[in-house]
Amino acid sequence: MAQELQHRQPDSAPSSAFEFATKAVHAGEEVDLREGATGEVVTAIHLATTYARKKVAKPERYEYVRLQNPTREALEVKLASLENARYGLAFSSGMAAETSLLLTLLKSGDHIVAFDDLYGGTKRLFEQVFANFGVEASYVDATNAQLVERALKPSTKMVWIESPTNPLLKLADIRAIAAITQKRGLILVVDNTFLSPYLQRPLDLGADVVVHSVTKYLGGHSDVLGGALLVNSEPLYERLQFHQNSTGAVLPPFDSYLTLRGLKTLALRMEQHGKNALAIARYLEKHPKVSRVFYPGLESHPQHALAKSQASGFGGVLSFDVKGTMADAENFLERLKLFTLAESLGGVESLIELPSLMTHASVEKAEREKVGITDTLIRVSVGIEGVADLIADLEQALA
Repeated sequence: MAQELQHRQPDSAPSSAFEFATKAVHAGEEVDLREGATGEVVTAIHLATTYARKKVAKPERYEYVRLQNPTREALEVKLASLENARYGLAFSSGMAAETSLLLTLLKSGDHIVAFDDLYGGTKRLFEQVFANFGVEASYVDATNAQLVERALKPSTKMVWIESPTNPLLKLADIRAIAAITQKRGLILVVDNTFLSPYLQRPLDLGADVVVHSVTKYLGGHSDVLGGALLVNSEPLYERLQFHQNSTGAVLPPFDSYLTLRGLKTLALRMEQHGKNALAIARYLEKHPKVSRVFYPGLESHPQHALAKSQASGFGGVLSFDVKGTMADAENFLERLKLFTLAESLGGVESLIELPSLMTHASVEKAEREKVGITDTLIRVSVGIEGVADLIADLEQALA
C-alpha cells in the first residue's frame, strides 16, 4: 500500500534558488496554460470526494479524497517548499498531525525524551493518551543538550522539542541535539509553530520531522484549523501517508484553500509580528509593574545568541510576569481593549492569555511552577496592528 501512495505528491515546487516570499506565493500553484486548462491563478477548492477512472484496475492521478485532493496537494507542496523539505502532509489539526506521527513511529514500551516546557496539549497527548498504550515520556530542560543525552534510555526512540517553547520562549540548540540523535539513530521532532519556516527551518539544522499547527502563523487569520508534518525521508513519508490515509486525519479542501491563501503573505506578516513584538518586549522590560519578560529578541534573554545563530528572527510571541497575584493578572487582562483575551496565537490580531488558567490548565500546578509557569505569567501573541496603539493599550491596563 505504501508503494501505491508514493506518487501522490508531485515534485512541482519552485527551485530552492527562489526567495522565500516567491515560493510562498507560487509553490504548488503553478498556472496551467495547457490547452483545455482553466489557467486559474489561484488553486480552486476541489470538493469532490471521489474521482472517475478509465480502467477498472488502474486509478487516474486522484482516487479518493482521503487519499489525496488537488487543493490539499497544492498546500502540501507549498509547505514542503517553504520548509526545504522533500515531502509535506497536511492534517485536520496540529494534534492530529502529532497523533499520526506517534502512531506511525512508536509502539508499546518505547520512550520519548521531551522538552520540559511544552504546549500543554502535547503533554496531555503523551501523558493521558499514549501512556495508556505503554509509551513513556521523560521531560528535561533541553536548553542544555547534555541533559537530553543523559535522559536517553535503551528504549528511547524519539526526542521531541519546541524551539522556542510554549510559553516560556526557551530555545534548544537544534544542531547539537540533532548530532546526539543522529549518533543514536533516534528521530528528532521539532515543533516549529512559533517561528514558522520564514524564520527557522529545523530540517536544515538536522531535525528529522518538523511539526506545525497550521492554525497559527501558517494560516495566519484565526479562521482555519490544521496541522502539518514535513520530512525528507521517503520511507518515513510513505509510512506517514499510509497512516494518514488509514486514520482519515486529513485537512479538508476548504481549510487547505484558506491556508494556501494565508501563506502568500507569511513573509510580510512575520516581519511585522517580529517588529511589533520586539518593541513591546522592550517596553515591558522597563515597566515597573512587570517582573520578567521572555522574548529571544531581547539582549537580556539568556539564549539571545543562539536565537540569532539558528533563526533569522524572533517571532511574534512573548511572555511576561506581572507583579502581584493571579487576581492582579486577571484584572490586567480584563481591562485590555485592543488585545483580545483568547487562546491560540499567530493571527493578524493581537491575542493575550493567562496560561495557568487557559492554554496550560491541563498541566498540574506543581509541574507548571517547576518549569516557571507562574500564576501571573501572561503570554502574548503580538499582531500586526500599529505598535503605538498596542503599547497604549498595555499602558492603560497596567496603570
